[in-house]
Amino acid sequence: MPRDRFGFDDLPARPARPRASGLTLVLDKGLSVRQAEDLLQTSADYVDGVKLGWGTAVLTPRLEDKLAAYRSAEVPVCFGGTLFEAYCLRGRLDEYRALLRALRVDYVEISDGTISLPHEEKLAHIRSFAEDFRVLSEVGSKDPSTALSPDAWVRMIRDELSAGSWKVICEARESGAAGVFDASGQVRSSVMDEIVRRIDVRRLVFEAPRKAQQVWFIRKFGANVNLGNIPPGEVIPLETLRTGLRGDTLLSFFDPPDSPGAHA
Repeated sequence: MPRDRFGFDDLPARPARPRASGLTLVLDKGLSVRQAEDLLQTSADYVDGVKLGWGTAVLTPRLEDKLAAYRSAEVPVCFGGTLFEAYCLRGRLDEYRALLRALRVDYVEISDGTISLPHEEKLAHIRSFAEDFRVLSEVGSKDPSTALSPDAWVRMIRDELSAGSWKVICEARESGAAGVFDASGQVRSSVMDEIVRRIDVRRLVFEAPRKAQQVWFIRKFGANVNLGNIPPGEVIPLETLRTGLRGDTLLSFFDPPDSPGAHA
């Protein structure tokens, strides 16, 4: 690892890829093939998956070349949950499944953040897709004015994990102002406390596109919390937050010696 040359042996431990926890899931909103390759050249060690946001995959030039670039770096890709919802609305999920297979996309995001989908029907889709894909399901509305109760969050997350989701994503949108966050981007702390009291935090992915949100989760849950919707240019900055190499978390992971020259 590049950090080894600096001689720090007291940084928070980070598992090597493929990781089961401490995930950094990147939001690709339309990177070119070259930009994706540049991301992988600088940050592949810190990227655990990439989501082609919303329905951007439909409009992405040289899509197969970009997917091949991610695949060559052993970085899993999924398409945005909105694309699942678009196929679901049209009653064409069999076509979607066939498309994912043809494109060699092994991960699928299943969400109902925009469409109205009975939860039992969503669970049935999770069970079905989990037979062939690694499922990331998403809980929480994209509408900032819609706030689920803590009990509803816990019940839905538990049901989706039981149905076959590998991880459940706690919605925040690209803006970081929905789902587990309020319209100003602040964490709904009462919701969060109840979720993590009753659900293993390692089974959850928290969408945290803003630096302040990333800091909050790392301070609360440690270096190896699972975070999603990370902008490509923020992967290494996020890793510095995880390892106490940025002022926001430096003192979260390292206690300076209590001596007169400690801060010299």
